[in-house]
Amino acid sequence: MTNETPSCCSPSKGGSRTTRDATTDRDGESASAAKDAAAGEAASANAKPTGNETRMRRLLGGTFRMGTDSEVGFEDDGEGPAREVVVDPFAAGIHAVTNAEFYEFVRETGYTTDAERHGWSFVFEEFLTPDAREHVVGTSGAADWWVGVEGACWYRPKGPGSSIEDRLDHPVVHVSWNDAVAYCDWADRRLPTEAEWEYAARGGREGTRFPWGDELEPHGEHRCNVWQGSFPEHNTASDGYLGTAPVDAFEPNGYGLYNVVGNVWEWCADWFDPDYHETTAAENPTGPDDGRVRSMRGGSHLCHESWCNRYRLAARSKNTPASSTGNIGFRCVANV
Repeated sequence: MTNETPSCCSPSKGGSRTTRDATTDRDGESASAAKDAAAGEAASANAKPTGNETRMRRLLGGTFRMGTDSEVGFEDDGEGPAREVVVDPFAAGIHAVTNAEFYEFVRETGYTTDAERHGWSFVFEEFLTPDAREHVVGTSGAADWWVGVEGACWYRPKGPGSSIEDRLDHPVVHVSWNDAVAYCDWADRRLPTEAEWEYAARGGREGTRFPWGDELEPHGEHRCNVWQGSFPEHNTASDGYLGTAPVDAFEPNGYGLYNVVGNVWEWCADWFDPDYHETTAAENPTGPDDGRVRSMRGGSHLCHESWCNRYRLAARSKNTPASSTGNIGFRCVANV
């Protein structure tokens, strides 16, 4: 396990790199047609409630203990000190936004994601399709298992040659913070603050590492989608999934929310600050007024305790607002 900047969690784009016209795919096919083909005709028929109809769970809010003082935490990430925090009532999505839901947003608005505009996004090397391996534009220097792939985006999550046709109920990935905010604006939702995210994710539990307790796999039972085996060489997929899982896989937490740890990182509204717990308000904290990177919570299917155990409830991570990878998604909340 390392305490370095978590590029292993999700690498950042070092700047704007445009390798192709964002309105056309590399074979000249229109972007709209490419999206429709990737999603398939099943997108409309199989989509769960979308936009303003997305299922939400009303949460009462109140005082809860946020953060951790545990030795398993990363001090440099600002996971503590643990403290009492108050949040107002709000509603939280019972799961992360799905590919089907994001497809409806794009089809209605014509929105183009940051990954599409930049022309590439980060894909975990093991997941590359044969076609995608011919379109690698570089690697993340600190974690070479992350490769930049031309054409990788939300509807081609593993790069050229992949699609979302068989994963409409999986969380949308390759979405930047900017993309998540755009979706939320369309859906009359917003991203959660870090405090709201942790309140919702804890599901009424105080002080535990996970939504179900302190053991990752109580009695040998898998409760979330994280890396199984030896990272990054071999994933046994003993939890049932090599990559992302459906958004409602595994049992929900005490508030009825699914996959709040593992599966995909979830963007939060706040700018990231390692001094968060020492400088922000105790009532409805919103993070600093500005910054360079946005906060993410929850960990992903690529997390493993031997390298980065940031799939815990108190764990924090970050990335630049325009960055996108194959393990970052988001969950919406709303005012009540």
